[in-house]
Amino acid sequence: MSEMNCDVCRQWMTGYLDNELDPSTRKCFTEHLTHCADCKQRLEALSLLSAAVKTHLPYFTAPTSLTHSLRSRLETTAMIQDDFWHRLRLWIAPALSAAFFAAALFLYVTTPSIDDSWTDEAVSSHVRSLMGEHLMDVASSDKHTVKPWFTGKLDFSPPVYDFSAQGFPLLGGRLDYLQHQTAAALTYRHDKHIINTFVVPTAEADRPPHTQTRRGYNIVSWRQNHMRFIIVSDLDKGELETFSQLTRTGL
Repeated sequence: MSEMNCDVCRQWMTGYLDNELDPSTRKCFTEHLTHCADCKQRLEALSLLSAAVKTHLPYFTAPTSLTHSLRSRLETTAMIQDDFWHRLRLWIAPALSAAFFAAALFLYVTTPSIDDSWTDEAVSSHVRSLMGEHLMDVASSDKHTVKPWFTGKLDFSPPVYDFSAQGFPLLGGRLDYLQHQTAAALTYRHDKHIINTFVVPTAEADRPPHTQTRRGYNIVSWRQNHMRFIIVSDLDKGELETFSQLTRTGL
Protein backbone atom coordinates (compact mmCIF):
# COMPACT_ATOMS: atom_id res chain seq x y z
CA MET A 1 0.00 0.00 0.00
CA SER A 2 1.34 3.52 -0.84
CA GLU A 3 2.09 6.13 1.82
CA MET A 4 -1.02 7.00 3.76
CA ASN A 5 -2.33 10.58 3.97
CA CYS A 6 -4.46 12.10 6.74
CA ASP A 7 -7.81 11.55 4.95
CA VAL A 8 -7.13 7.83 4.41
CA CYS A 9 -5.74 7.49 7.92
CA ARG A 10 -8.95 8.85 9.47
CA GLN A 11 -11.05 6.43 7.40
CA TRP A 12 -9.08 3.47 8.78
CA MET A 13 -9.04 4.52 12.46
CA THR A 14 -12.04 2.41 13.45
CA GLY A 15 -10.65 -0.61 11.61
CA TYR A 16 -7.31 -0.12 13.35
CA LEU A 17 -8.94 -0.04 16.81
CA ASP A 18 -10.95 -3.18 15.95
CA ASN A 19 -7.85 -5.00 14.61
CA GLU A 20 -9.46 -5.34 11.19
CA LEU A 21 -6.57 -4.00 9.08
CA ASP A 22 -4.36 -6.33 7.10
CA PRO A 23 -0.64 -6.28 8.05
CA SER A 24 0.38 -4.06 5.14
CA THR A 25 -2.29 -1.43 5.81
CA ARG A 26 -1.65 -1.52 9.55
CA LYS A 27 2.07 -0.91 8.94
CA CYS A 28 1.34 2.14 6.74
CA PHE A 29 -1.16 3.37 9.34
CA THR A 30 1.28 3.18 12.26
CA GLU A 31 4.07 4.76 10.20
CA HIS A 32 1.79 7.70 9.40
CA LEU A 33 1.06 8.20 13.11
CA THR A 34 4.76 8.53 13.90
CA HIS A 35 5.01 11.81 11.99
CA CYS A 36 1.43 13.18 12.15
CA ALA A 37 0.53 14.53 15.58
CA ASP A 38 -3.01 15.50 14.46
CA CYS A 39 -3.94 11.95 13.41
CA LYS A 40 -2.32 10.51 16.52
CA GLN A 41 -4.39 12.84 18.71
CA ARG A 42 -7.61 11.94 16.86
CA LEU A 43 -6.87 8.23 17.22
CA GLU A 44 -6.31 8.62 20.96
CA ALA A 45 -9.58 10.55 21.30
CA LEU A 46 -11.44 7.90 19.28
CA SER A 47 -9.94 5.13 21.42
CA LEU A 48 -11.09 6.88 24.61
CA LEU A 49 -14.56 7.35 23.14
CA SER A 50 -14.77 3.67 22.17
CA ALA A 51 -13.80 2.61 25.68
CA ALA A 52 -16.34 5.01 27.20
CA VAL A 53 -19.14 3.68 24.99
CA LYS A 54 -18.36 0.09 25.98
CA THR A 55 -18.22 1.00 29.66
CA HIS A 56 -21.20 3.31 29.97
CA LEU A 57 -23.66 1.95 27.40
CA PRO A 58 -26.98 1.60 29.28
CA TYR A 59 -28.33 -1.91 29.93
CA PHE A 60 -32.05 -2.51 29.83
CA THR A 61 -33.65 -5.53 31.48
CA ALA A 62 -36.40 -7.16 29.47
CA PRO A 63 -39.85 -7.52 31.13
CA THR A 64 -40.52 -10.87 32.85
CA SER A 65 -43.33 -11.68 30.45
CA LEU A 66 -41.08 -11.17 27.49
CA THR A 67 -38.37 -13.29 29.08
CA HIS A 68 -40.78 -16.21 29.67
CA SER A 69 -42.17 -15.93 26.19
CA LEU A 70 -38.75 -15.93 24.60
CA ARG A 71 -37.52 -18.79 26.76
CA SER A 72 -40.54 -20.87 25.81
CA ARG A 73 -39.95 -20.26 22.16
CA LEU A 74 -36.22 -20.86 22.40
CA GLU A 75 -36.78 -24.24 24.02
CA THR A 76 -39.00 -25.43 21.19
CA THR A 77 -36.34 -25.45 18.54
CA ALA A 78 -32.77 -24.39 17.95
CA MET A 79 -33.87 -22.80 14.71
CA ILE A 80 -35.98 -20.23 16.54
CA GLN A 81 -33.07 -19.50 18.87
CA ASP A 82 -30.71 -18.81 16.00
CA ASP A 83 -33.29 -16.67 14.25
CA PHE A 84 -33.96 -14.57 17.36
CA TRP A 85 -30.33 -13.72 18.04
CA HIS A 86 -29.76 -13.02 14.39
CA ARG A 87 -32.64 -10.53 14.34
CA LEU A 88 -31.48 -8.97 17.61
CA ARG A 89 -28.02 -8.39 16.21
CA LEU A 90 -29.48 -6.89 13.06
CA TRP A 91 -31.41 -4.40 15.20
CA ILE A 92 -28.70 -3.51 17.72
CA ALA A 93 -25.75 -3.19 15.35
CA PRO A 94 -27.13 -0.29 13.27
CA ALA A 95 -28.32 1.51 16.42
CA LEU A 96 -24.92 1.25 18.09
CA SER A 97 -23.13 2.20 14.90
CA ALA A 98 -25.25 5.32 14.52
CA ALA A 99 -24.71 6.32 18.15
CA PHE A 100 -20.98 5.69 17.93
CA PHE A 101 -20.69 7.66 14.69
CA ALA A 102 -22.62 10.62 16.13
CA ALA A 103 -20.45 10.70 19.24
CA ALA A 104 -17.25 10.39 17.22
CA LEU A 105 -18.36 13.16 14.86
CA PHE A 106 -19.14 15.43 17.83
CA LEU A 107 -15.72 14.73 19.33
CA TYR A 108 -14.02 15.36 16.00
CA VAL A 109 -15.71 18.72 15.58
CA THR A 110 -15.30 19.97 19.16
CA THR A 111 -11.80 18.71 19.99
CA PRO A 112 -9.21 21.38 19.17
CA SER A 113 -6.28 20.22 17.06
CA ILE A 114 -2.64 20.75 17.96
CA ASP A 115 -2.40 23.46 15.28
CA ASP A 116 -5.33 25.28 16.92
CA SER A 117 -3.40 25.43 20.20
CA TRP A 118 -0.38 26.95 18.45
CA THR A 119 -2.59 29.51 16.73
CA ASP A 120 -4.40 30.52 19.92
CA GLU A 121 -1.12 31.15 21.73
CA ALA A 122 0.28 33.12 18.79
CA VAL A 123 -2.77 35.42 18.78
CA SER A 124 -2.46 35.95 22.55
CA SER A 125 1.23 36.82 22.20
CA HIS A 126 0.45 39.20 19.34
CA VAL A 127 -2.14 41.00 21.48
CA ARG A 128 0.28 41.30 24.41
CA SER A 129 2.94 42.80 22.15
CA LEU A 130 0.51 45.45 20.90
CA MET A 131 -0.27 46.46 24.48
CA GLY A 132 3.34 47.58 24.87
CA GLU A 133 4.41 44.69 27.05
CA HIS A 134 7.01 43.22 24.71
CA LEU A 135 7.04 44.19 21.04
CA MET A 136 10.78 43.98 20.31
CA ASP A 137 14.03 42.99 22.00
CA VAL A 138 16.08 44.26 19.09
CA ALA A 139 14.73 47.20 17.07
CA SER A 140 16.23 47.44 13.60
CA SER A 141 15.20 47.37 9.97
CA ASP A 142 18.52 45.74 9.07
CA LYS A 143 18.19 41.98 8.75
CA HIS A 144 21.95 41.68 9.25
CA THR A 145 21.43 43.14 12.72
CA VAL A 146 18.28 41.25 13.66
CA LYS A 147 19.29 37.76 12.49
CA PRO A 148 22.65 37.65 14.37
CA TRP A 149 20.88 38.86 17.51
CA PHE A 150 19.11 35.49 17.77
CA THR A 151 22.43 33.60 17.65
CA GLY A 152 23.03 31.82 20.94
CA LYS A 153 19.49 32.56 22.13
CA LEU A 154 17.79 29.89 20.00
CA ASP A 155 18.74 26.37 18.96
CA PHE A 156 17.75 27.17 15.37
CA SER A 157 18.31 30.03 12.93
CA PRO A 158 15.07 31.82 11.98
CA PRO A 159 14.92 33.33 8.48
CA VAL A 160 14.88 37.14 8.61
CA TYR A 161 13.90 39.30 5.64
CA ASP A 162 13.27 42.97 5.02
CA PHE A 163 10.41 43.56 2.60
CA SER A 164 10.55 47.37 2.64
CA ALA A 165 10.51 47.47 -1.16
CA GLN A 166 7.23 45.56 -1.13
CA GLY A 167 5.70 47.77 1.58
CA PHE A 168 6.43 45.52 4.58
CA PRO A 169 9.46 46.99 6.39
CA LEU A 170 11.16 45.00 9.14
CA LEU A 171 10.91 46.64 12.58
CA GLY A 172 12.88 44.15 14.69
CA GLY A 173 12.59 40.90 16.58
CA ARG A 174 12.19 39.35 20.02
CA LEU A 175 12.15 36.06 21.88
CA ASP A 176 8.73 34.61 22.64
CA TYR A 177 7.22 31.35 23.89
CA LEU A 178 4.57 29.19 22.22
CA GLN A 179 3.45 25.82 23.57
CA HIS A 180 6.31 25.85 26.14
CA GLN A 181 8.81 26.26 23.31
CA THR A 182 11.12 29.21 22.66
CA ALA A 183 10.11 31.01 19.47
CA ALA A 184 11.49 33.78 17.30
CA ALA A 185 9.05 36.64 16.74
CA LEU A 186 9.78 38.99 13.84
CA THR A 187 7.88 42.27 13.72
CA TYR A 188 6.92 44.03 10.49
CA ARG A 189 4.71 46.97 9.59
CA HIS A 190 2.36 47.67 6.71
CA ASP A 191 0.89 51.19 6.79
CA LYS A 192 -0.37 51.39 10.40
CA HIS A 193 -0.71 47.64 10.88
CA ILE A 194 1.72 45.59 12.97
CA ILE A 195 2.55 42.07 11.76
CA ASN A 196 4.08 39.40 13.99
CA THR A 197 5.74 36.39 12.37
CA PHE A 198 6.34 33.54 14.85
CA VAL A 199 8.89 30.87 13.94
CA VAL A 200 9.58 27.63 15.85
CA PRO A 201 11.37 24.43 14.79
CA THR A 202 9.27 21.32 14.17
CA ALA A 203 9.81 17.68 13.28
CA GLU A 204 6.42 17.52 11.55
CA ALA A 205 6.03 17.25 7.79
CA ASP A 206 5.60 20.34 5.61
CA ARG A 207 2.06 21.68 5.37
CA PRO A 208 0.68 24.24 2.88
CA PRO A 209 -0.52 27.67 4.07
CA HIS A 210 -3.82 27.86 5.94
CA THR A 211 -5.62 31.19 6.42
CA GLN A 212 -8.11 31.74 9.22
CA THR A 213 -9.53 34.41 11.53
CA ARG A 214 -9.49 34.23 15.32
CA ARG A 215 -10.60 36.85 17.84
CA GLY A 216 -10.67 39.50 15.13
CA TYR A 217 -7.14 38.81 13.82
CA ASN A 218 -6.17 37.22 10.52
CA ILE A 219 -3.67 34.36 10.62
CA VAL A 220 -1.64 32.53 7.99
CA SER A 221 0.19 29.42 9.18
CA TRP A 222 2.22 26.69 7.49
CA ARG A 223 5.15 24.31 8.00
CA GLN A 224 8.21 24.42 5.76
CA ASN A 225 11.84 23.26 5.99
CA HIS A 226 11.33 21.85 9.51
CA MET A 227 9.96 25.17 10.77
CA ARG A 228 6.46 26.22 11.81
CA PHE A 229 5.40 29.72 10.73
CA ILE A 230 2.44 31.62 12.20
CA ILE A 231 1.75 35.15 10.96
CA VAL A 232 -0.76 37.26 12.92
CA SER A 233 -2.12 40.75 12.19
CA ASP A 234 -5.27 42.83 11.88
CA LEU A 235 -4.16 43.45 8.30
CA ASP A 236 -6.59 42.63 5.50
CA LYS A 237 -6.61 38.89 4.81
CA GLY A 238 -5.52 39.27 1.19
CA GLU A 239 -2.61 41.56 2.09
CA LEU A 240 -1.51 39.20 4.86
CA GLU A 241 -1.49 36.31 2.39
CA THR A 242 0.67 38.44 0.08
CA PHE A 243 3.11 38.99 2.94
CA SER A 244 3.19 35.27 3.75
CA GLN A 245 3.94 34.52 0.09
CA LEU A 246 6.96 36.83 0.27
CA THR A 247 8.22 34.91 3.30
CA ARG A 248 7.68 31.50 1.69
CA THR A 249 9.42 32.61 -1.51
CA GLY A 250 12.46 33.68 0.46
CA LEU A 251 12.87 30.30 2.18
